[in-house]
Amino acid sequence: MKRLLIALCWLGLGAHSALGQPAKLAVTSAAFAAGQPIPVKYTCQGDDVSPPLKWDGAPSNTKSYALICDDPDAPGGTWVHWVIFNQPPDAHVLPENTAKSEVLPNSAAQGRNSFQNIGYGGPCPPAGKAHRYFFKVYALDLALALKGSPDKEKLLAAMHGHILAQGQLMGTYQRR
Repeated sequence: MKRLLIALCWLGLGAHSALGQPAKLAVTSAAFAAGQPIPVKYTCQGDDVSPPLKWDGAPSNTKSYALICDDPDAPGGTWVHWVIFNQPPDAHVLPENTAKSEVLPNSAAQGRNSFQNIGYGGPCPPAGKAHRYFFKVYALDLALALKGSPDKEKLLAAMHGHILAQGQLMGTYQRR
């Protein structure tokens, strides 16, 4: 059985690794490298536009993608900067300056961030040490039936048990 699971994963037919964990997506950005500072342009001290993102490595049975960007270093607890779901399975990118609307041109939907806005809200930490910003992408086995502008918690609840693969890109930002 274990060999069958491994073979299915190698063929892109299995949803999980042989250990039962979601497969790995490679998430990158042309704007910054993993672990490196996020340029000011993509923060509240700049143009506050979303950075370009790209991902690869999803299983062939992916039906949609979701994205959550958050900052676990915020003083009051994790701060959510971006929530997107129902990104089509053939769309492996989010362009720079993604529209801040509930529905995107490709029918993907955006939820509410911790600023209580729709779409991307860039890094805006208080003065002090650099914060980490995690852009997490999830390949799902279905399109989600969420109404309105869900927040991170509602998205995570809807995705539970449906994550085929996931990956993340972490960038840092320190207020200037």
